[in-house]
Amino acid sequence: MNRPSTSRWRPALKTGGVRRLCRLAGVLGDAGWAALFGLSLQAQAAAPAVPAAQISLAATPDVQQALAWVRATGDHRGQAFAIIDKKSALLHVFDSAGALLGSSPVLLGLARGDESVPGIGERPMAGIRPAERTTPAGRFASEPGRNLQNDDIVWIDYQAAVSMHRVRSSNPADRRLQRLATPTPADNRITYGCVNVPAAFYDALVKPFLGAAPGVVYVLPETRPVGTILGKAGGAPPAAGRQAAAPR
Repeated sequence: MNRPSTSRWRPALKTGGVRRLCRLAGVLGDAGWAALFGLSLQAQAAAPAVPAAQISLAATPDVQQALAWVRATGDHRGQAFAIIDKKSALLHVFDSAGALLGSSPVLLGLARGDESVPGIGERPMAGIRPAERTTPAGRFASEPGRNLQNDDIVWIDYQAAVSMHRVRSSNPADRRLQRLATPTPADNRITYGCVNVPAAFYDALVKPFLGAAPGVVYVLPETRPVGTILGKAGGAPPAAGRQAAAPR
C-alpha cells in the first residue's frame, strides 16, 4: 500500500468510508525567503535538509502570482493561509497579515492532476487506483481536525478526504523521508492525495497557524494556469467536532 499509515475515517460514515491520508515533510523556513535552517525529522531515519537555494520564491512565478493576488484582494479574510506549489512540491505558510513564516518540501498525491475523482472520500483505500491518487487544486477553507488517536490534522477538502498531516515512515518501501531530501520534486509524489509535511515543520508552523483555527489553503494547479483557481472556493471543511480515522 503506497499511502502512509494515517488514514482518516469520517465518523458520520460507516467503516467503509475512508479519509485519505497525507504525509508531511520538510525544513523550517526563514521569514525572509533568503535562508532556511534545518530541523531534524522525528522518524526512523533523518533526511538531510534541502539547500536554501532550492526553495526560492523567485523561482516560482505561480506562487508569486497567487501571493500577490491574495495580498491585493484580501481573499484570505484576515486568516493565516498556505500556498502549496505542486509543481515544486513546496508548502509556504503565511500569517494573517500575509507575511511569510516558512517553507517546506512536501509529499503529494501519486498521480498528477488537479481534480479529485467524484466520491473518492467515501471509498475504501484498497479501491483507490494509482491514477486516482491526486491532490486537487483550488482555494480551500481549511479547518483543524483530529483522528481517533487524537492526532491533530488540517483538513483541506473534507469531502475528498484530503488533509495535511505529519509524515510517517511506517512503510519503509515508500521512502518518504528520502524523497523529501532529494533536490528534485519529481519523486515527491507518493500519497493518496494528502499533503505530507515533516513533523518538525508541522509542529512549528502548520499546527499553530492552520491547526488552531480556520484558515485558507491555496493548492496551485499543475495542468492549467494558476489564475483558474483564484477567487474560486473549493471543498467545504468538516463540521466542528468531526474526526478522522486512527493511524494504521
